[in-house]
Amino acid sequence: MRSDSRAERFLQAWRKDSIYQTLMSAALSFVCTALFALYNEYLGLCYGSVWHGSIGIFYLLLMLIRGMVLLTEQRNRIRCKAEQNRCRRRTFLIGCVLLLLLDLSLILPITMMVVLDKPVSLGLIPAIAMAAFTTWKITMASIHISRQRHRSGGNVLVTELRTVNFIDALVAVLTLQNTLIMVKRTEGSANSMLPLSAATSAAVYIVIVFITVQMLRKGLRQTDQQQR
Repeated sequence: MRSDSRAERFLQAWRKDSIYQTLMSAALSFVCTALFALYNEYLGLCYGSVWHGSIGIFYLLLMLIRGMVLLTEQRNRIRCKAEQNRCRRRTFLIGCVLLLLLDLSLILPITMMVVLDKPVSLGLIPAIAMAAFTTWKITMASIHISRQRHRSGGNVLVTELRTVNFIDALVAVLTLQNTLIMVKRTEGSANSMLPLSAATSAAVYIVIVFITVQMLRKGLRQTDQQQR
């Protein structure tokens, strides 16, 4: 009976509270991102792979931002309102620095994807499964960031978290595109795909930088208002 009531409370909180949904999803994403970062760094060190090493740094920074947000929100449960805002502002500012580094860390792996220099060992069926997962990821990230846009106030760390999730989804789109090109390319088709790869990679990176700057501006404005 007690376990049933806990499960019921969990489901009610999940359905009604979008912030709770974001934090719970981030907890799961944190574990997956940590494993993926360690796996890529292992491949980078063992095989001297520049791709795996560079994308591993991206996922490591992603993991750190998510971990800081989750840890701050966990500790904020026993803090007063003023202390919560102060801790959120501190974590947000640290996260901003990491987010800027994250954007910079994408330059090398995106460049390698543009020139089709990413190692791929997938067949068509795993690539299709990757496409389905990427579609789900970008859909959920878009829904969450749209919900945040319609809120007048809210938790600045949740804003940062949803921005990070959206960047993660956009990078997944680029990785998927490159994987599908590599899986299906032939001897003479590689050069013909370079303009498409370059154009979409540049467009996605511009979007990533744009939403990062927008999040920084709105987040700093929000934290300043909370301190007054």
